Order: sequence, then C-alpha cells, then structure tokens
Amino acid sequence: MKTSDFYYELPKELIAQDPLADRSDSRLLVLHRSSGRIEHRGFRDIVEYLKPGDCLVRNNTRVIPARLFGRRTDTGAVVELLLLKRMEGDVWETLVKPGKKARAGARLEFGDGRLQGEILSVEEDGNRRIQFHYEGIFEELLDELGQMPLPPYITHALQDKNRYQTVYARYEGSAAAPTAGLHFTEELFTQLKEKGVLVANVTLHVGLGTFRPVKVEDVTEHHMHSEYFRIEPEEAEKINRAKAAGGRIICVGTTSCRTLESAVDEKGILQPGEADTDIFIYPGYSFRILDGLITNFHLPESTLLMLVSALAGKEQIMAVYEEAVRERYRFFSFGDAMLILED
Repeated sequence: MKTSDFYYELPKELIAQDPLADRSDSRLLVLHRSSGRIEHRGFRDIVEYLKPGDCLVRNNTRVIPARLFGRRTDTGAVVELLLLKRMEGDVWETLVKPGKKARAGARLEFGDGRLQGEILSVEEDGNRRIQFHYEGIFEELLDELGQMPLPPYITHALQDKNRYQTVYARYEGSAAAPTAGLHFTEELFTQLKEKGVLVANVTLHVGLGTFRPVKVEDVTEHHMHSEYFRIEPEEAEKINRAKAAGGRIICVGTTSCRTLESAVDEKGILQPGEADTDIFIYPGYSFRILDGLITNFHLPESTLLMLVSALAGKEQIMAVYEEAVRERYRFFSFGDAMLILED
C-alpha cells in the first residue's frame, strides 16, 4: 500500500482559515459505509443519526498555548519552540526552530528571561528535551507568554483562544486540538442526552505525531509518535455496558478512536488505565470496538486519512473526498465534518 494512494487535489480556498461564529453551523457529510450512500446535512442534524443507547465517546483533552517565541542567550537569535509532551517535572519534549544549531547545552529565554530553558538532549527524530526554569506557576506563565499552536495551513490569527478548544475540554496537555469535537455545543449535548444517547469521556493528549507527514512510500514502514492516554474505570464501564446492550460506539474524532482501539482487549472489552500509544490504523485494520466515527476532512497522504479509509474503505473514502471538493466543503481543523455509520 503506497502513501501516494491517499493523495487528492484540494483547492487552496477550501482550507478553512477561521472558525464559524456558531460551532454547529458547519456542514455534515453523512456516509453510510455499507451502501456507500451519501447525505449532505448540517451538523445540528447529527442528533437524528444517533439512537437511544448509543454511546458517543469524546476526547476531553485541553490544548495548551504551546508555541513560544524567544531568544538564545548566547547569540540573541530568535527561536520558536513548540511544547509537545511533558516528560517529567519541568522537562518537556519540544520542537525547536531553527533546529540546526539547537544543540545540547544551549540555553533559551522567553518573556525577557521570566522563563528559561536548557536543551538537555537531541532525540533521534530531531525533537529536543528541554529543562525549564522559572519562578511562580508554569501554567500561568505559559498562558501569558504562549500562543495557541495552530497548524501551518491556518494563516489567519485566532481572535479567541477558546475557539481552538472543545466546549468539554478539561485536562491540559495537547499540542493540537481534537478538531472533530469543535463542532459540538452544549445545546447539542443536551439534545443528545434527552434522546437517550450516552456520552463518555476519554483523554488523549494530542501530539504532532498524528499530523506529521508520512515520508515513506510504503505505508507499513511509517512509525507513529507515541501519545499519552487515560481511561477512567467509570467511563470504560459506561462504554462496555452500552456495547453489551447493543448500542453503537460512536467516536468523536480520530483521537478518541485511537484511544479506544489501543485499550480494548481481544474479547472487545475496553480496559481502563493509562499508557502511551503509537497505534497506526490504516486499511486492513479490524476495528474491535468502534462502530461509527465523527471526523473532519483530513490532509492528503496523512495518517488520519488512512484511518478513516480503514473504517470505510480506501476507494470509497477517496470518492467521498472528491465529492466533498465538488460540493465545496470546508477542509481541515476549522472545516466541516463527516459522519461514518453503518446503514
């Protein structure tokens, strides 16, 4: 299976640059995966497709303002830092630009020295481990000095930081938003709960590994970066109970999907706990617990596009993407949504 098999042409103007004024105003493409039938709806219509007893699983991670701009203390050169993952204490795995001279031992400062960092090591993938030093509370400093880490294809400034958070974001730790959840409002969740749809939460802190381009032509040779996830016992019990009762497990986004598929055992029972996952889902994968998926439209040749192709079939997904382009759907993080379900 080749990476180039997942390429499609996307007009630049279809890349959504700004969030809509109302989160739920986005469009919804509904794909019935067995028949291939497609419907074009609005996101608010999603309530019609979920049944009493179904369980909607969402990722309640919270994006941190992970992008920092500072200087090297020795040369004064400007550096850009992206926090990827907290390793322990005040040691973080980071992405540093420019990286060529960012060697072990180099010192950086941000906010006129209020936050300082020392590069401890350069990892095999080029990331840097940095030890931070500061006075006060790290999270408060980061909120003041950091910027939201919007993807590079978004060139507009974000006016409201909260628009790159889901309304149910709770636990800080992500370098990118679980964007399928950006369409939901509290009103929609109220409607779903009134209908008898269960809502369960899992946590996966999204790193950049999910979004990194696949640089190998043979898909099977790509290695995913690991990400931390946690599933509380009561949430696992809720999901397992719904599944046992005949309800469908519908994941909000690829991160929720990857979390469940990383924690389900051979019998299809979801296990609570916490761990790191580098699960890579591509065509040929057999889903053990997921029944449906709410997702955005993903970049060409991306691991995310490969995941949805594993669920609905590569040929079918590529045809759906061609139709989405023809119908002028909005793509990527602030774009429209797709619901993949059985008929």
